Amino acid sequence: MNERIRAPKVRVVEEDGHHQLGILATSQAIRIAKERGLDLVEVAPNADPPVCKIVNYGKYKYIQEKHKKEAHKHQKGGKVKEMKFRIGIDPHDYLIKITHAEDFLAEGHKVRIQLQFRGRQMAHQELGHQLAKKIKEDLITMGHVDQDPRMAGRNINMQLSPLPERQRHRKFKTHLKGVTEHHEIEHHEGHDPREDKHDENDDHHDDDHHDENHSDAAAAPVAQAPAPAPKAAKPPPTPPLE
Repeated sequence: MNERIRAPKVRVVEEDGHHQLGILATSQAIRIAKERGLDLVEVAPNADPPVCKIVNYGKYKYIQEKHKKEAHKHQKGGKVKEMKFRIGIDPHDYLIKITHAEDFLAEGHKVRIQLQFRGRQMAHQELGHQLAKKIKEDLITMGHVDQDPRMAGRNINMQLSPLPERQRHRKFKTHLKGVTEHHEIEHHEGHDPREDKHDENDDHHDDDHHDENHSDAAAAPVAQAPAPAPKAAKPPPTPPLE
C-alpha cells in the first residue's frame, strides 16, 4: 500500500474497478490517490506491471475479510447425521426416516445408516442386507456410498456423502404427512430431532417383545363358554275326539 509498493510502474485502476488510468509511475499514482483522500493498494502483485487500485484501504480491507469468511463458510464440511432403522420397520416409519435422510443430504451433511437387529432377527441377516440395498437405491439420487453395508456386532452400518448440489434430485417430498419441515425444526444444544424421530415406534417390531406377549397369552387361562340351556320338553299329543 502507498509507499510500500516497490514496483517503479503500476497499472492503476479506479475505485469502481471498471475504469483505468493506465500505466503510471508509482510515485505519480500515489500522489493521485492521496489528492482524493484515498490509498493506492496493490491488488495483483504478480502481474506485469503490478495492478494497483485507488481505494479507501479501511473499507477495502473490511470487504476482503467479509469475502474470506463467506468463502470459508461455504467450504466448511457438513456434519455426520445418524439414522437408525429396525429390521422389519413399518413402511410409514421408513418413509419418514428416508425423507429425513434426504433432507440431511440436501443440506450437505453426511448420513450414517445403522440397521439394528433384535432378538431372533439375527438368524435372518439377509433381511438386513435387503433393507440396506433398498435404502441405498432410494438415496442414490442424493448421495453416494462412502462405506458399503457391513456387519458390526448386531448392526449393519453404511455411510453416504451428498452429491454435488447440481446433481441432487429428491425422490421423496418433505410435505408428506408426519414429516417435519426443516424451517419448523428447533435445534436444542446442537441436537437435531430428525435423527431419532419415530425410533420409539419401532419397538413394536421387536421379536423378543412379540415372544413375551405370545407366552403371556398362552399362560393365561382360557375362559370356558357357558353351557347351552336345556331344551324345553315337547307337550304330549292331544288324543283324537270320538
